[in-house]
Amino acid sequence: MATTFKTLGAGDVTTTRTLLHESIPVTGSIVSGTYGGDAVALGSEGHIKTYSHGMFQSVYDYPYLSSSANHIFDITAGIADSSALSSSTTSQTSKKINIYNQMAQVLMGYDETGSVRLFDEDGDIIAGGTKLKECYFVNFARILTKDEIKKGTFEMELGTADAFAHGDANFAERIKITDFSGSDGYFVNSPAGEYGVLFATASAGTDILAANQYYKVGLLFYQAGVAVISGSVFSDSGDGGIINTSKGTVTFSPTNASDTGFNTITASTNDVMADNLRNRLYNLQFNNTTELNSTIYFCRANNTEFNYSSNPTYLSSSGGPSEIVVKDGMADNDPHSYITSVGLYSPDNELLAVAKVSEPLKKNPSNELTLRVRLDY
Repeated sequence: MATTFKTLGAGDVTTTRTLLHESIPVTGSIVSGTYGGDAVALGSEGHIKTYSHGMFQSVYDYPYLSSSANHIFDITAGIADSSALSSSTTSQTSKKINIYNQMAQVLMGYDETGSVRLFDEDGDIIAGGTKLKECYFVNFARILTKDEIKKGTFEMELGTADAFAHGDANFAERIKITDFSGSDGYFVNSPAGEYGVLFATASAGTDILAANQYYKVGLLFYQAGVAVISGSVFSDSGDGGIINTSKGTVTFSPTNASDTGFNTITASTNDVMADNLRNRLYNLQFNNTTELNSTIYFCRANNTEFNYSSNPTYLSSSGGPSEIVVKDGMADNDPHSYITSVGLYSPDNELLAVAKVSEPLKKNPSNELTLRVRLDY
């Protein structure tokens, strides 16, 4: 326990905030095909976990029964009660509406009438505008996003080749979804934090989308780690989507030609909807962000301070092993001590933290030391 204390002043303490970023690549082969192979039955892929409630599907980077598996994200789909598809939906109707409402109330909040706000295509809620009423939801695990997704780094590529086939044929034509304006064009009117608009452009193939055209196809909530993808990404312009009519609406089934576009939600379970998105996912990547807050204490030992040890075994310069004295005055020749640690105490002199130096530091009246102690949290 220390017997000599020095009070830290306002100029001896400062705080810092550091943002650490990590690149997160998720290839499509992990999400659809690495462990399942071709033409696997629904729910038989080892890294895909389905549930009896049928409300969402969990994706792992390894067979989920393995201790090495990490949860990557969940996929589900939902429709607003005001969507034109809600009246024709015959499978899990209430679940799909409830999923949309749950995601909307958490991510968009409520309006002045107490009603849940719908997802807004351009983020400008006050101006009204087009609403996203039929959506896929990709909820990323905290192990990937950490504190938030770094703005302007999100990229998702989806295969849009019309006919479905297991393997690479799905990805001969692709669109890329990014939040390219997220770094300086994000919104703060969400109860879940900041979010940006997702835009789609052509990535591979020809005449998939209008040339040099960016289409608003969703929202990305950075702190919540949720991507809201409009069902329009898989439909042609004749079905209200973004793909050129000459290319046609995307087909999801190798055996059912009518299983096309987001409209398939009317007769499909959410597990099937999740499979549809997974099997068209070519690539996914973003940078995450870890916020590191620090308090830094500058512990200063001036030339006249801490030159004597309070250890009772402290020896005089002329004394032998049997002569034990405690130096307490400048009259002693060549007073010095060796600093090995710094203790931070409360106002009641209770020890709160101890910092160790890598090697003892010699202290005497001819030098001064400033020890920088950093607490991270």
